[in-house]
Amino acid sequence: MLVGSDIAKAISLGGVFALVRFRSVPGDSKDIASVFYCMSVGLAAGMGYIWFAAMLAVVIGILYFVLMFFNYGTKKNEPKELKITIPENLNFNGVFDDLFEEYSYGATLEKIKTTNLGTLYELTYSIMMKENADEKQFMDSIRCRNGNLNIVLCKTQERFEVL
Repeated sequence: MLVGSDIAKAISLGGVFALVRFRSVPGDSKDIASVFYCMSVGLAAGMGYIWFAAMLAVVIGILYFVLMFFNYGTKKNEPKELKITIPENLNFNGVFDDLFEEYSYGATLEKIKTTNLGTLYELTYSIMMKENADEKQFMDSIRCRNGNLNIVLCKTQERFEVL
């Protein structure tokens, strides 16, 4: 409706949307929807359709806040990445299994890496924490077993491949 029958406007608008979409940081759909929402309102206002831009901003804004209020589309429990550094003399097979059973739904050993010239191991687990689990208490329990070495608990980083 905003572009009308002008083919030049349509092609340039498609280029702008593609540029914004593929130059933005890969994120969830809520982020890109916000970008398209802002571009649509800005385009309508820039072309002189002020009332249409205002109505679009109000209607989509209300819809956006209603969906956010009901947490529509959010993941309830995401897997996390747990990195534990242990000394080389500690046998890591099953040493944390009882803690994983208490604080998580399950953990999978993803990677083992030597660090500090081979004197330390870095274990990387994929872990699904329980909703009511106390993360500080979990970290303190691991710290007691690994000799107070580094522990990192964070979101699993998504890996994107560029084709």
